[in-house]
Amino acid sequence: MTARRFEKRRIARTDLKVTTLGLGGASLAGIFSAVPAEQARATVAHALDQGLDYVDTAPQYGLGRSEHLVGDVVRAASPRPVISTKVGRLLKPVDPAVQDKGNWVDPLPFDQVYDYSYDGIMRSHADSLQRLGLERVDILYVHDIGVATHGDEANKPLWEQLASGGYRALRELRDSGVVKAIGLGVNEWEVCMDAFALGDWDVFLLAGRYTLLEQTALAPFMTTCIERKASVVVGGPFNSGILVGGDTFNYAKAPDDIVQRVRAIEAVCKAFNVPLPAAALQFPLTHPAVCNVLPGPRSPQELDGILDWWDTKIPDALWSTLADEGLLAPGTPIPGGTA
Repeated sequence: MTARRFEKRRIARTDLKVTTLGLGGASLAGIFSAVPAEQARATVAHALDQGLDYVDTAPQYGLGRSEHLVGDVVRAASPRPVISTKVGRLLKPVDPAVQDKGNWVDPLPFDQVYDYSYDGIMRSHADSLQRLGLERVDILYVHDIGVATHGDEANKPLWEQLASGGYRALRELRDSGVVKAIGLGVNEWEVCMDAFALGDWDVFLLAGRYTLLEQTALAPFMTTCIERKASVVVGGPFNSGILVGGDTFNYAKAPDDIVQRVRAIEAVCKAFNVPLPAAALQFPLTHPAVCNVLPGPRSPQELDGILDWWDTKIPDALWSTLADEGLLAPGTPIPGGTA
């Protein structure tokens, strides 16, 4: 099988380069519905065969399951792709009968414990290497720090853990060459702005906040990333389903105003004979801070559908029409100018 050729973009000032399309490992771990282990492994293998060279995972995904499945495939890969995982959650063995499974259908028998401290991050990194069966990962993201996950009051002591020791752990891991890049993996851009006050970061994995449907992260976050020479990986490019024909937005039923906005965007896409998911998948890369878009297919077949959308030629006039109709935020970079 001949691998596709993808554009590569550099992550910040590191020597890491990634294909502009990556593979997210959350869905593979069986969120909301089961994914057989062999199907998950086949999806990772197919992504690598097709030329994708960036795979993201996390301890939270299936409470360890995703890291195991990704590791099974990546260990045998040559060349090995760029791998990112996340810190901030430790996994504690638990009786499955009393386990908090969250939205995972068949997770491994662990409960998660939030820990953003120096020791917690060092242990999280070491535990991930064990689950992956790898001697290194390339990128570490601080996972789900912020009020969106924890609430305002509960986040304060967790943020203090990161500020007083966790960030130092990440800097030590990066500065010593154990990992090549550090960042945050979150669903809210505001906490990334708080993180800039702690020091320098290489890359932020931001889910759902810079998409064809929503550009709330445009300023001040994306503009600050340009100024501070930090890169952005865009997760959740389909806003949890609404941009691929589903009815969910931010993992809940989409409100009417969102549905109407999606219909207006889709009408423009249809006028240019472009599938809405193709436009959604390719849109984030029009911003100079973005180095990668990270969808989460559940099977090789779903990945093939994503690759078809990726290969769809999108005329510049589609983006300018969206801008003219007020469907992109003012200042959004598009080919030939800004919205």
